Amino acid sequence: MKKNKPITRVGLIGCGRISDIYLKTLSRFEHIEVVSCASLDIGESKAKAQKFNIKKAQTPDELIKDESIDLVLNLTVPKTHFEVSFKAIQAGKHVYSEKPLSTSMKDAQILTDLARNKGVYLGCAPDTFFGNRWQTVRKLIDAGEIGTPTGIFSFVGTHGTERHHPNPDFYYEDGGGPLMDLGPYYLSLMVFLFGSIVQVSGLSNRAFQQRKIENGARNGENIDVHVDTHVQAMLSFESGLIGSMTMSFDVWDSETPRFEIYGTEGVICVSDPDPVHGANIFQGDVWLRKQNNSRWSHQPRPLGRENWEIPDNLHNLSSDNRGVGLVEMVSAIEHNTTHRASDSLAIHTLEAMLGIIKSSNTHKFINLNTKCERPAPLPENFNDILQHGMKK
Repeated sequence: MKKNKPITRVGLIGCGRISDIYLKTLSRFEHIEVVSCASLDIGESKAKAQKFNIKKAQTPDELIKDESIDLVLNLTVPKTHFEVSFKAIQAGKHVYSEKPLSTSMKDAQILTDLARNKGVYLGCAPDTFFGNRWQTVRKLIDAGEIGTPTGIFSFVGTHGTERHHPNPDFYYEDGGGPLMDLGPYYLSLMVFLFGSIVQVSGLSNRAFQQRKIENGARNGENIDVHVDTHVQAMLSFESGLIGSMTMSFDVWDSETPRFEIYGTEGVICVSDPDPVHGANIFQGDVWLRKQNNSRWSHQPRPLGRENWEIPDNLHNLSSDNRGVGLVEMVSAIEHNTTHRASDSLAIHTLEAMLGIIKSSNTHKFINLNTKCERPAPLPENFNDILQHGMKK
């Protein structure tokens, strides 16, 4: 007789805008149940609980002490990621956190060490490299379609978050800015494709000392900017590949490609349906041009697409499915295997970002101390793995 999968009971801390897509994704799985949500504003917690039919609305401390909860989903603002994750791990709970893992290497190392000592899993966004187009890019690279990769270019330029976010303050505080906000997507993707980064350098500045909120109840209010908002970085990989990355909240518009990879026999270009975002969304087109062809060819997402046609657009990961990294981590917990959106990946990309900031301040190249193995590509039957846990 087939046994039902055990239910992992999740407690959400941080009921802001990003929580909706996480809750929507997690609600589709029968072996994962979000049983509680919490924030500093109990009214916000109750509203979120009512909206998503969550049993309990609690304070963060109540949730962490709740013995019925197995895993804490930490969606608080960056400057509180460490405190919340630390308390949850100390209480013996698995943790999946929004990026960045923390705002300092010291705190990140404390979290990873504590998780190992407690025997719990620690995962961290982003999980967008699970998306179809990035899995396609990995397959093209691994198959040698562009020969030996030699360079990588990435760019994202927007004019900040105050035009659409009603409370954008944290984007301009410690742990915010375009590098710490958007950098994890691009750097995680680069490590997924090419492995560890060994050296970084960077330059940065800011165009404005204040930003004006342009929407919501605080429309017209000025907020102070405490971080640089235009960052340019150079990256050197253990493989010998070099790369450049531009992250900016100071760009009004651009036609610059979001992501390109150069090789000895071809080039891969990842275009974007959204002119603002790049590696921080799952969907998008992949274009390949090889030395023996003067035209770009559009690549399926992924190769062998017939294996990924799943209802509701969830399992083929071509829409926004933030939280699927948590689902994959739950599977890893059940089978005692390594998860892909891991603390090792998060701490390595954090060191790269902090190194870029340090380089901008010291005008020196910064060598990284951490290493991270390339996360394995998703298996061909990943859709079946996910579907096994889907609600009927």
